[in-house]
Amino acid sequence: MTLTQLEYIIALDTWRHFALAAEKCFVTQPTLSMQVQKLEDELGVKLFDRTKQPVIPTEIGAEVIAQARRTLREAGMIPQLISDRNDTLSGELRIGIIPTLAPYLLPPLYKNIRERYPKLNLVIRETITEEVVSDLKNGRLDCGIVVTPLKEPSIREQVLFYEELFVYVSRKNELASKKWVLPSDINPNQLWLLEEGHCFRSQILNLCELRRSSDFHFQYETGSIETLKRMVDKSDGITILPELAILEFGKTQLKLVKRLQPPYPAREVSLVTHRDHIKTRLIETLRKEILEIVPTRMHQLRNKKIVEITY
Repeated sequence: MTLTQLEYIIALDTWRHFALAAEKCFVTQPTLSMQVQKLEDELGVKLFDRTKQPVIPTEIGAEVIAQARRTLREAGMIPQLISDRNDTLSGELRIGIIPTLAPYLLPPLYKNIRERYPKLNLVIRETITEEVVSDLKNGRLDCGIVVTPLKEPSIREQVLFYEELFVYVSRKNELASKKWVLPSDINPNQLWLLEEGHCFRSQILNLCELRRSSDFHFQYETGSIETLKRMVDKSDGITILPELAILEFGKTQLKLVKRLQPPYPAREVSLVTHRDHIKTRLIETLRKEILEIVPTRMHQLRNKKIVEITY
């Protein structure tokens, strides 16, 4: 039994297809198939049911694969121990981040990491929360930057900051003249939202209590907050923006940003890891770098009068 064979069965479990698993492992399909078969012969059990499409683990196979994931995590600690002893930050850190945070955190984060830790390689995947959680469980990611709470027993959450939510209105909208906005002031037929699957969409629906409405529809949905801003600018619409999205607004745009009445709605942003993660020092460095980017007031928002919006 070799670590390479364990990598192959984990890849096959992850991708559920021999050709795709081989591609992800940078080997030919016959090589991967032969090594999986060799491991099965050595153990005397079938790890995968090849009669099913996609390929699925057998009952004993699922247990072996779970142990293989733990074994590879432990093996990964060896180079990390050497890096820590040499007092250098090196290696690879695989990060998942949701689209409503990525445009505002990644550019300064990438710049700082590149300048301060040239031997550290960041591999970043922008995707929705559900995919981040799945990839953490499957070992495809080391950590994630998402909105919490997740209520996942196998996932550890470390709160980074709280991000207040603001209303952004068109100059043509009747709310443009208001200082404060109530959720009940928002016309759902004028509200631009992210597409299905984004946790931010669910948070806004809960905030505005739109689930109770039966007479609204959305003519257009997008996966980008920047697109929402532009759609509002070109229409008489409204959208809800997280605080990071308005930090670089000029005076003209800030006049169109309206605060909701207290308690101020906010979302909790956390650094999440699998409970068995091993890259402790790299992840702690990432946490410190993120906090340096985010305004200090957002670290302290939990002490103010806010209401946390969940989904």
